[in-house]
Amino acid sequence: MSDNYGLFYAILGAALVASLGGFGSALGVQMGGKAAAGVTSEKPELFGKLLILQALPGTQGIYGFLIAVLVLINCGVLSGTPQVAMSIDTGLSYFAACLPGIIVLPISAYFQAKMSVSSINMVAKQPDSSGKGITMTVLVETYAVLALLASILMVTGI
Repeated sequence: MSDNYGLFYAILGAALVASLGGFGSALGVQMGGKAAAGVTSEKPELFGKLLILQALPGTQGIYGFLIAVLVLINCGVLSGTPQVAMSIDTGLSYFAACLPGIIVLPISAYFQAKMSVSSINMVAKQPDSSGKGITMTVLVETYAVLALLASILMVTGI
């Protein structure tokens, strides 16, 4: 294989982590939004509390974007001088550095959305419990943060 394939694998990793993180977040925010819309139609005063719970699954898309930007910066793509002759080993290393985000971010966003929907339903019945719901929903995000950190450490170590 030609050395030109290294950059391809690096960009493929960046594209997948940004796309799958964004997909998971879009799905998650939509799930939370559906639940929040139902509650808000009967209790509009809860909109602010529900909006926070709806937005929480959206962070995984941001994490995927950050990982992709780091890869593209390190590969010189964003500076206008891409490493066209990047070795396949280096390109696959960047791809592997994206794997924690590729795998964990969409799954985390989905399960965080499920927790968000449950919390929204709890707040509908007990409006003062929004802090508890936010705490429980944020706990699921811990694993997305760990995937983000693992990818950052790998990308910056290449």
